[in-house]
Amino acid sequence: MANNKLLVNERQADLGQFMVGRLLPFRGKRQVGPFTFIDHMGPVTIEKDRYFDVDQHPHIGLSTLTYLLKGQIEHRDSMGSVQVISAGDVGFMTAGHGVTHTERTPKDKRTGETFEMHGYQIWVALPQDKEDMEPNFQFYKKSEIPAWTQNNLHIRLVAGNAFGKSAPLQGHSSLFMVDILANKETTLDLSNQLKGEVAFVIVEGEITEKNHKVEAGQMLISKTDEHCKICLAKGTRVLLFGGEPLDREHFLLWNFVSSDKTKLKQASERWQNKAFPKVPGDETYIPIPEVFLRK
Repeated sequence: MANNKLLVNERQADLGQFMVGRLLPFRGKRQVGPFTFIDHMGPVTIEKDRYFDVDQHPHIGLSTLTYLLKGQIEHRDSMGSVQVISAGDVGFMTAGHGVTHTERTPKDKRTGETFEMHGYQIWVALPQDKEDMEPNFQFYKKSEIPAWTQNNLHIRLVAGNAFGKSAPLQGHSSLFMVDILANKETTLDLSNQLKGEVAFVIVEGEITEKNHKVEAGQMLISKTDEHCKICLAKGTRVLLFGGEPLDREHFLLWNFVSSDKTKLKQASERWQNKAFPKVPGDETYIPIPEVFLRK
C-alpha cells in the first residue's frame, strides 16, 4: 500500500448477541476528522430468540450516528425520544453532558419471521466547547437525504457537506458521510469535492488505489486529506467518512468520549452510582466492563 494511505481490517468485537466488525479506532489512527468510533453490524439474520437488544447504557461527549443498509432498529433515550430507524434513514443522538439510550428490534418485527439487518453505528466526537451541551436527538427519513447520480455513481449525502451539496444533518463540526454505489467501473476523484481527512469503508465489492486492491471489510484512510483518486469496481459500495480534525485530542473510556480524561472518570462514577437519567419505562442496566474500571 502506498505510504500516503493506511489500510485497516475489521476486528471482531462481541456485542452480546451479535459480533460486529470494529474499524475505528485502531492503534495507528484514533480519529478520522471528528469520527472516533465505527462499528459494522452484520449483515445478520434476525430471528426468534436472536433479536437485537442493546440494553440501557450511557454516553457523554459525542453524537451517535445510526445508518442501516437493511433492517430496522428502535431507538429510545432518556430525553423521551422514541424512533424506529429503517434502512436509509439517519438517526443522530447528541449526548452532550450525559444521556442514556437503548437500541432494539421494534415490537412489530418480533413476529418470529426472519429478516436481515446490516448497518453501521458511528460515534462523532464533540468539539471541546460543545462537550457539555444539552442532549438532543435528530432524525431524517430516507426521502430527506440528498441523492443523485453522476459519473456512473449513485451518491447519497448522509451528513455534512460534499460534492457541492449539503445534507440536512450537519452535526456539530466540519464533517461528511457519503454512501456511494458504483453502477459501472468508475474512477472517483475527490479533489475539491470534500474537505478534510477521508476514510473509505468498503461495504461490498472492491476499490483499487495505485494498483492495490482494497476489499469488503477493510477501510482505507488517506493521509493526504481529500486529494486522492480511487477506482471502484462495478457493484462496489463504499462509505466515505471524514472532515476537519478537532482542535484537541479526544479520549475514549467505554461509551464516553472527552478531551478531558477527568470527565471520563466522573462519567464512569456517575454510571456506577446510577446517577444518569433513565430511558422512561426501562429498568435495564449494562454495567461498565471490568477492564475499563482498571483504567
